[in-house]
Amino acid sequence: MTFNSPISQYIIIVVISGVLSVLLAIYAYYNKTNFTGMKVFMWSTILSAVYTFAFAFELASDSLSEIRFWLNIEYIGMPFIAPCSLLLIMHYVGLDKFIAPKKTWGLFVIPAITLLMVTTNDYHHLFYKALILRPHVPTPMVDVVPGLWYYVHGSYTSGSMFASLFILARHWKKTKAVYRKQLITLAIGIALPMLGALSYVLGLTPLGMDPVPILMCITSALYLVSIFSTSLLTVAPIAREHIFESMRDGVLVLNLENQIMDFNGAATQIIPSLTPAAIGQRLEDIWKRGAESGAFSFGVDPSILHEQELKWIRGGETYYYRIRASNLLKPNGQLAGKTIVMIDVTEHTLLQNKLRHLAEIDGLTSIYNRTFFMEKSRKLLSTAHQTGEPISFILFDIDYFKQINDRYGHSVGDFALQHVVSICQQTLPGSALLGRYGGEEFAICLPGATLADGGQAAEKLRMEIAGNPLYSSAKAITITASFGVAQAKSADVPLEVLLSEADIALYRSKHSGRNAVHLATDDQVQANEEK
Repeated sequence: MTFNSPISQYIIIVVISGVLSVLLAIYAYYNKTNFTGMKVFMWSTILSAVYTFAFAFELASDSLSEIRFWLNIEYIGMPFIAPCSLLLIMHYVGLDKFIAPKKTWGLFVIPAITLLMVTTNDYHHLFYKALILRPHVPTPMVDVVPGLWYYVHGSYTSGSMFASLFILARHWKKTKAVYRKQLITLAIGIALPMLGALSYVLGLTPLGMDPVPILMCITSALYLVSIFSTSLLTVAPIAREHIFESMRDGVLVLNLENQIMDFNGAATQIIPSLTPAAIGQRLEDIWKRGAESGAFSFGVDPSILHEQELKWIRGGETYYYRIRASNLLKPNGQLAGKTIVMIDVTEHTLLQNKLRHLAEIDGLTSIYNRTFFMEKSRKLLSTAHQTGEPISFILFDIDYFKQINDRYGHSVGDFALQHVVSICQQTLPGSALLGRYGGEEFAICLPGATLADGGQAAEKLRMEIAGNPLYSSAKAITITASFGVAQAKSADVPLEVLLSEADIALYRSKHSGRNAVHLATDDQVQANEEK
């Protein structure tokens, strides 16, 4: 056999195929990815290397006995390649329920029997009826007379490959365009050897030699190219269908032009306008459409979106989502687009709102409690000092409230408090801050009001309370209240001092016979009494 003979050239290509298989096996061994089929791919390439190298030695053999020996070595790898490929495809498309170890071992029963049949063929001839040296050829080659199990093995191998192609074809429509190059590579990697084996069985190959090892050189090269160009076996549709699609959070994938490239099912539940027709549309248009339909409580500019919380109104119900945007990078670090994750925080937000309500609102009257009234009033007082605007405070309590409780019961007393609050809410200006200061005592903050304005507001409120009795069990209960008013006279006066001044004025109203308004300056108190 000369170096330039067709057989020698064939051997060289087969050896290259084996080397490529080894390289793929090394890559699979050292590459740590989340792809669950990586071990199967590694074993598939190892078995392919065993098959191709043994076939090269078979072609270089000088006798029938050597050929038989290398045939036995070939079948250590060859029968197991097809079921490994089937397993790889099942991993790739995410058929998890079918690829548990307890279920997949059955795929290798027939290949194991095939290996046993080949190595023990001399005792039963069920695989080869005969191995005959081909006459009139420059190098020893054999023709085979197939036995029964040869056809079983061939049928099983072909069936495994057809099953792999069928699974890929079924997932073609479900697969986004970005993954279809990977599917094509895998399909070629299965279809080419299958066609080569068919042509070999039909006697259509040059010199009657098995073309599968050479075709495996082509498929291995395709795998290598696809691994580095389309992230084959590192980013697969399984990531989309079983991770991306199963995420409870809505996810949008955008390109550099802010066009929608992909989205998961959770996103369509959040934004109904995300239909297949939304692919390629700009996110701004989807956002605008949602805002016009009232789906969003307020708009958002996706070009500056980083993280914020939005309120969705869907089906008459309110949902809250935390929106996070992050850059999507290519393997070389270049910006490819961005992902937007919509996290449902409705339960958390509603709980927060409830806790905030409990912390801020008085449970009986549904107005601010003392703590939150003081907090809000300090902010208004600080703002007033900065702007130079006046600000006044009113303290008042219900006259003889204990007698109402003692005579009519505490439930009527509660109604009295709610009745007074209702009158306050109807009478006071919208800018006023109303809080329950304690028991039957209430506090009012009036931004922009002078002491005289505060006195007028208090007097109006006093008259409304006195003129609107509480009706309970067909009885009219007259309620009156006493008021004290104070104004911030300087920028450094603390809130507590202002409320103390209003409290002193309130006690003057009580001592003067109740149902009265007093201001926190002697001159204004006297003027008010003269009126």
